[in-house]
Amino acid sequence: MTTSSSTSNTPFHDALHATYITTLGDKLDSPTSYEGAVTEHLRVSGVYWSLAALSLLRSPEEVDALMGLTRPLVRPSENETENENRRAIVDWVFDCYDPRTGGFGGNCSQPQPRPPPQLAREPKSDNDRQQQYLQNSEAPCPHDGHLLYTLSALQILAIAGKLNDPRLDKPAIVNFISKLQNEDGSFSGDEWGEIDTRFSYCALSSLALLGCLPLPKDDNYDDDECEGTNEEETKPIIDIKKAVNYILSCRNFDGGFGSIPGAESHAGQVFCCIGALSIAHSLHLLNAEVYNNSSSNASVGGIAGADLLSWWLAERQCDSGGLNGRPEKQADVCYSWWILSALSIMGKVNWINRGKLGQFILNCQDEDDGGIADRPGDMPDVYHTFFGLAGLSLIGLLGDIGEKEGKVYREVDPVFALPVDVVRGLGLRAQVVSGRDGRVDERLKAYSVLDGSVARMR
Repeated sequence: MTTSSSTSNTPFHDALHATYITTLGDKLDSPTSYEGAVTEHLRVSGVYWSLAALSLLRSPEEVDALMGLTRPLVRPSENETENENRRAIVDWVFDCYDPRTGGFGGNCSQPQPRPPPQLAREPKSDNDRQQQYLQNSEAPCPHDGHLLYTLSALQILAIAGKLNDPRLDKPAIVNFISKLQNEDGSFSGDEWGEIDTRFSYCALSSLALLGCLPLPKDDNYDDDECEGTNEEETKPIIDIKKAVNYILSCRNFDGGFGSIPGAESHAGQVFCCIGALSIAHSLHLLNAEVYNNSSSNASVGGIAGADLLSWWLAERQCDSGGLNGRPEKQADVCYSWWILSALSIMGKVNWINRGKLGQFILNCQDEDDGGIADRPGDMPDVYHTFFGLAGLSLIGLLGDIGEKEGKVYREVDPVFALPVDVVRGLGLRAQVVSGRDGRVDERLKAYSVLDGSVARMR
């Protein structure tokens, strides 16, 4: 293990990355774009990745001006005699809201006027609400609401400082999330019922962003603003204890987590589970001896606990310096985020060779057009661009590069995947673990800190 984050003199292509991000939307919107067609269903997440990536490189004001986040983006038209305006991203995000379900979909086919806010609150059947909505001939139907895109939409609004926008129907969104929790504590992604630990993270993170996660002694929780439309007025928004227990039931003998109980450990699922436990202030359960589930999982308690998981994550580093998501797989830049975020939350980023990882990420840059690919020599995309930049931030290299080049880069928060200044501005709460030496990353000091210097967390 090494704590070094030094790399060779490989250049960091700041200007190219910014240009790649700001011009990507027009390329994907082209009717001849294959990439645009195959990613049309997840455009809300794509916009979040773009904004989050640029937000690490530029100030909030610059991001707004370059991307048209809160106001229309003015740009020259093809005939060069008139300017054309592109609608603000925030306005488009609200177009992707699905009032039938109460969640956000991944896209919307065309601009739509907002339906009456009371539509999503009225205690009518789903069919009645859908029919009433479709009777508005001017409003095409957005994609079905899904937890993945609901979180991405809320993250966009958080970056834009628009979580208090009057168009945001918090009670309907809370009700949407609440209805997706199953009896065993798991969450379905949408009304069609797929279950995955990704959705557990999305649910808890979304409620936290809305200020509606009912944690013990939560002085910031507003019952009136967060009240959903559950038929049982005394029913809590979600059962956090069941949600936590379900996550722990997805833990394997190697210390990792899968998408469902018994599923193979995967680094992406590890982040979702550790992030959810962090938001639920339940990281101490990583070292609990009894999980109230099958005996096969009890063997990872005691001294194994968080250290076993951290060791499994550290073993994901390949000879190239990059990280993979499962044993015997190739390294991929995106795992720089999925693994580093979990290690950061648990105070163990120094369990990997940060210098070699930083060099791997820099080697994945496109030196001609900007952007970051999954591995050296491949085509870049915005997904790997964001997670590559996030990885550089978590090992401290992005800050070192900025200091060397006279730039101020913003840091990423490993729990909420947002710039640290955005998270602090919202007053978001979470739980992290200190390192063995008792130290805590400066970006995490606002959170509740468990003492990782002791052998067992209780």
